[in-house]
Amino acid sequence: MAEAPHPRPLDPQVADLVARIKRANRPPYWQYSPEEARAFHDKASKVLDIAPAPVAEARELAVPVGEGSIRARLYTGNDTREPAPLVIFSHGGGFTVGSVETYDAICRMLANGAHCKVLSLAYRLAPEHRFPTAAEDVYAAWRWAFDRHAELGVDAVRVVGMGDSAGGTLTAQAALRARDDGLPLAAQVLLYPGTSSWQDTDSHRAYAEGYLLDAKTLQWFFGLYLRDDADRLDWRFAPLAAPDFSGAAPAFIQLAECDPLVDEGLAYARKLAAARVPVEVKTYAGVVHGFYNMGGALRAARRAHRDTTDYLRSVFGTANVT
Repeated sequence: MAEAPHPRPLDPQVADLVARIKRANRPPYWQYSPEEARAFHDKASKVLDIAPAPVAEARELAVPVGEGSIRARLYTGNDTREPAPLVIFSHGGGFTVGSVETYDAICRMLANGAHCKVLSLAYRLAPEHRFPTAAEDVYAAWRWAFDRHAELGVDAVRVVGMGDSAGGTLTAQAALRARDDGLPLAAQVLLYPGTSSWQDTDSHRAYAEGYLLDAKTLQWFFGLYLRDDADRLDWRFAPLAAPDFSGAAPAFIQLAECDPLVDEGLAYARKLAAARVPVEVKTYAGVVHGFYNMGGALRAARRAHRDTTDYLRSVFGTANVT
């Protein structure tokens, strides 16, 4: 789990895609207002994604959090038997963009591929809702899902938390809180999560520009989400700062090699492993941050999808479901 020397060469398919995106000359997120960035992201996210597959059911829910509620969508995969395993999914987008809708195809793929249910959370976004709102929303939704597992048709001992990027951060912190509260989380799947208080690793320096997620955009997201620099030291934002990792749920960590966040993802894997938490790490060569949502264009993304569903089936015991 050691860091590879940076920068690493891009996969030819990824290099071609990055070059085409660069030629399109779209403004970076930080040149938009948050509302404009969300609208652009919602539109652009569909271009490279896989096609949304039919599922047995996709149901809209309201999940209570704090004094209000958030939207969620509960997918039931084809050939899924109740009480079903459950993936609780938190989307990426720098705590500022992204939605249930932009991850619809991914959640359908997970539900069908692992023969499970997927609860996709529309946690509240920054800057309207700053830290720690997203972290609190996600964990409140986890507690609710465990409490209501019978109503949801879910097997409470086969629940996995999953998220990508900022959603990976939210999942990692929720997994530690689940351990503290005795929730029987079966595993956590973290896709290139943010885990560190400060963006000062070799990979942050090597991939600061020209690899889709640039350093200025990353800090723009954090500037909208965090109230001040003191929030960076809170492990709900930076799980690497947590005081104890022992007893956390087993982890499958999927990383992009040419990603500013890759080194902190590896550092988080080492922290878990040092605490004797079972950890499996897969680093995908030559790909960039966000590649998982590019399955319509990248073979590496589709391979990562298969790796996720293989892992989930092994955790859920659904490998032989037909």
